[in-house]
Amino acid sequence: MKRVISILVITLAFTLNSNAQDKMMNKAVKTISLEQTKGEFVQKALTVSEGTYVFEVSNNHAAKEVGLVLVKKGDDASKPENHIKTAYVIAVAKDGETQKTNATKLAKGEYIYFCPLNPTPQYTLTVK
Repeated sequence: MKRVISILVITLAFTLNSNAQDKMMNKAVKTISLEQTKGEFVQKALTVSEGTYVFEVSNNHAAKEVGLVLVKKGDDASKPENHIKTAYVIAVAKDGETQKTNATKLAKGEYIYFCPLNPTPQYTLTVK
Protein backbone atom coordinates (compact mmCIF):
# COMPACT_ATOMS: atom_id res chain seq x y z
CA MET A 1 0.00 0.00 0.00
CA LYS A 2 2.85 2.39 0.88
CA ARG A 3 4.46 1.71 -2.47
CA VAL A 4 1.22 2.57 -4.33
CA ILE A 5 0.88 5.83 -2.37
CA SER A 6 4.53 6.71 -3.08
CA ILE A 7 4.02 6.09 -6.79
CA LEU A 8 0.88 8.24 -6.76
CA VAL A 9 2.70 11.07 -4.97
CA ILE A 10 5.63 10.92 -7.42
CA THR A 11 3.23 10.83 -10.39
CA LEU A 12 1.25 13.79 -9.02
CA ALA A 13 4.44 15.80 -8.39
CA PHE A 14 5.68 15.06 -11.93
CA THR A 15 2.31 16.07 -13.42
CA LEU A 16 2.20 19.31 -11.44
CA ASN A 17 5.78 20.14 -12.44
CA SER A 18 5.01 19.42 -16.13
CA ASN A 19 1.92 21.65 -15.99
CA ALA A 20 3.96 24.47 -14.43
CA GLN A 21 6.58 24.13 -17.16
CA ASP A 22 3.88 24.19 -19.87
CA LYS A 23 2.44 27.39 -18.41
CA MET A 24 5.90 28.97 -18.29
CA MET A 25 6.53 28.03 -21.92
CA ASN A 26 3.25 29.67 -22.95
CA LYS A 27 4.37 32.84 -21.19
CA ALA A 28 7.73 32.90 -22.97
CA VAL A 29 8.78 36.29 -24.24
CA LYS A 30 8.78 36.51 -28.02
CA THR A 31 10.51 39.08 -30.22
CA ILE A 32 9.06 41.44 -32.80
CA SER A 33 11.74 42.87 -35.09
CA LEU A 34 11.13 46.26 -36.67
CA GLU A 35 13.40 48.04 -39.13
CA GLN A 36 13.31 51.76 -39.78
CA THR A 37 14.52 53.45 -42.93
CA LYS A 38 14.13 57.12 -43.80
CA GLY A 39 10.59 58.14 -42.85
CA GLU A 40 9.11 54.66 -42.50
CA PHE A 41 9.13 51.23 -40.95
CA VAL A 42 9.79 48.37 -43.35
CA GLN A 43 7.04 46.38 -41.57
CA LYS A 44 3.80 48.19 -42.51
CA ALA A 45 1.40 46.03 -40.48
CA LEU A 46 1.81 43.16 -38.06
CA THR A 47 -0.44 40.44 -36.69
CA VAL A 48 0.66 38.46 -33.65
CA SER A 49 -0.95 36.26 -31.04
CA GLU A 50 -1.65 37.46 -27.53
CA GLY A 51 1.43 37.29 -25.32
CA THR A 52 4.52 39.04 -24.06
CA TYR A 53 6.93 40.58 -26.55
CA VAL A 54 10.18 42.48 -26.75
CA PHE A 55 10.48 44.82 -29.72
CA GLU A 56 13.84 45.05 -31.50
CA VAL A 57 14.12 48.29 -33.42
CA SER A 58 16.84 48.59 -36.07
CA ASN A 59 18.01 51.92 -37.45
CA ASN A 60 18.89 51.29 -41.10
CA HIS A 61 20.25 54.76 -41.91
CA ALA A 62 16.86 56.25 -41.02
CA ALA A 63 18.14 59.10 -38.86
CA LYS A 64 20.69 59.86 -36.16
CA GLU A 65 18.37 58.27 -33.60
CA VAL A 66 15.16 56.27 -33.78
CA GLY A 67 12.71 54.93 -31.25
CA LEU A 68 9.29 53.36 -30.94
CA VAL A 69 5.90 54.42 -29.61
CA LEU A 70 3.09 51.90 -29.14
CA VAL A 71 -0.46 53.02 -28.35
CA LYS A 72 -3.78 51.20 -28.06
CA LYS A 73 -5.74 52.02 -31.22
CA GLY A 74 -8.28 54.75 -30.52
CA ASP A 75 -6.15 56.46 -27.86
CA ASP A 76 -4.60 59.83 -28.69
CA ALA A 77 -1.04 58.97 -29.75
CA SER A 78 0.11 62.56 -29.26
CA LYS A 79 -0.39 62.24 -25.50
CA PRO A 80 2.52 60.49 -23.76
CA GLU A 81 0.18 59.25 -21.01
CA ASN A 82 -1.41 56.98 -23.64
CA HIS A 83 1.91 55.44 -24.70
CA ILE A 84 2.70 51.92 -23.56
CA LYS A 85 5.92 52.79 -21.74
CA THR A 86 7.35 49.26 -21.71
CA ALA A 87 7.40 49.43 -25.52
CA TYR A 88 9.82 52.39 -25.53
CA VAL A 89 13.30 51.34 -26.59
CA ILE A 90 15.61 51.16 -23.59
CA ALA A 91 18.05 53.45 -25.44
CA VAL A 92 17.52 55.21 -28.76
CA ALA A 93 18.85 53.27 -31.73
CA LYS A 94 21.62 55.25 -33.35
CA ASP A 95 22.39 54.89 -37.06
CA GLY A 96 23.26 51.25 -37.77
CA GLU A 97 22.23 50.02 -34.31
CA THR A 98 19.44 47.83 -32.98
CA GLN A 99 17.88 48.49 -29.58
CA LYS A 100 15.32 46.54 -27.57
CA THR A 101 12.34 47.42 -25.43
CA ASN A 102 11.32 45.94 -22.13
CA ALA A 103 8.94 42.98 -22.20
CA THR A 104 5.48 44.24 -23.15
CA LYS A 105 2.31 42.23 -22.58
CA LEU A 106 -0.05 42.52 -25.55
CA ALA A 107 -3.72 41.70 -25.05
CA LYS A 108 -6.12 41.04 -27.91
CA GLY A 109 -6.96 44.18 -29.85
CA GLU A 110 -5.39 46.71 -32.15
CA TYR A 111 -2.45 48.99 -31.50
CA ILE A 112 -0.59 51.58 -33.52
CA TYR A 113 3.17 51.97 -33.65
CA PHE A 114 5.37 54.73 -35.02
CA CYS A 115 8.63 56.57 -34.48
CA PRO A 116 8.45 60.16 -33.25
CA LEU A 117 12.19 60.83 -33.77
CA ASN A 118 12.34 59.76 -37.42
CA PRO A 119 8.73 60.71 -38.06
CA THR A 120 6.94 57.75 -39.61
CA PRO A 121 3.30 57.08 -40.43
CA GLN A 122 1.28 55.18 -37.86
CA TYR A 123 1.14 51.46 -38.55
CA THR A 124 -1.24 48.80 -37.21
CA LEU A 125 -0.33 45.95 -34.90
CA THR A 126 -3.18 43.45 -34.50
CA VAL A 127 -3.15 41.03 -31.60
CA LYS A 128 -5.41 37.97 -31.97
